[in-house]
Amino acid sequence: MSARLAALLVLAAGVLFGTAGTAQALGPDGTTPLGVGILRIEVGALALLAAMPLLGASPRRLLALWRTPAMLVTALTASVYQLCFFAGVSEAGVALGTLVAVGSGPLFAGVVGWLVLGHRPTRGWLVATTVCVVGLVLLSAPDLAGGGSAVGLLLALGAGLCIAGYNVAAKLQLDRGVSAIEVPAGSFALGGVLLLPLLATQPLGWLLEPTGLALALYLGVATMAIANVLLARGIRGLTAGPATTLMLADPVVATILGVVVLGETLAPVAAVGMLLVLAGLLLQGVLVARAAPGEPEPVPVL
Repeated sequence: MSARLAALLVLAAGVLFGTAGTAQALGPDGTTPLGVGILRIEVGALALLAAMPLLGASPRRLLALWRTPAMLVTALTASVYQLCFFAGVSEAGVALGTLVAVGSGPLFAGVVGWLVLGHRPTRGWLVATTVCVVGLVLLSAPDLAGGGSAVGLLLALGAGLCIAGYNVAAKLQLDRGVSAIEVPAGSFALGGVLLLPLLATQPLGWLLEPTGLALALYLGVATMAIANVLLARGIRGLTAGPATTLMLADPVVATILGVVVLGETLAPVAAVGMLLVLAGLLLQGVLVARAAPGEPEPVPVL
């Protein structure tokens, strides 16, 4: 697979991730962020398990993969991310919590990938990531005036670290021959089991409504199952730092959908921030496409 195609797959995954917030906003009343987040994993796991035989993979192989440290890490980080992210957003506020979680992901990815896989971050990756993070700050600036609690910020940083940990561990598995569907299927199935006790504490009556069922299916199938298979296939041809930076298409798509679909307004400073993020993504894409085969890059991440 060419680096250009790998980058496009990661960008496609980021676009799907970016539709999750708008989908939730269009859902029925009575939903809770934690309940939606857990159901997203559960439905995504079921969809991937059902698709495995159609794609030539056997769910039985997951039994062996669940005994490997790398799969345990992806399962644990996938489940802990839901707790850290939604609790962090609740404590620090949606804008600041999301900014810290999403913005710290690429930085953690580069560091963790360097320490675990020995892939030294490149100067180009650092520049592209910096441009994207500055853009994210400006994009969120209109909503950041209130600040957030220290606990909320720590939880959001924990979510960013989970993103990095998942992607580096996923990269390890992909490099060892685990397929692009086995990694997320095994991770979400095991992670979903860990979160089942928490799901029992959430109100789920909204699932009985047609819009509630549609929301759960869309979030699980599109923004978890399909998006993470695309991400895994893209990670196979990249390293974690660049891949995680490309995933910052997520907040840009979320912002555009908020304006177009939900009727939200975009302040001038936020518009500048969005353009900066797009410029950083374009720069990262160009750098990835121009990288010589075998040239070391920062480790890929989810």
